[in-house]
Amino acid sequence: MDNQYYSILNKLDRIDKKLDGKYSNKYLSITQVCEFSQLSQSTIRRSVKTGRLKCSKKVGKLLFLESDVRKWLND
Repeated sequence: MDNQYYSILNKLDRIDKKLDGKYSNKYLSITQVCEFSQLSQSTIRRSVKTGRLKCSKKVGKLLFLESDVRKWLND
């Protein structure tokens, strides 16, 4: 019962953040990721190459979801 309660509270918290505009999962360029993480482009490209950091290459440049960058930094 407690797990269900915390799960519901977690979901409500995420919904509340989305409604407040505090939850954004926008795409970042490699330059923005460098500024966000305080790391060099070569470090970021190396992590992409090894598969540790996910990115989209469909539009001809590397685009990163902010949530993926945060996850990569916290791992």
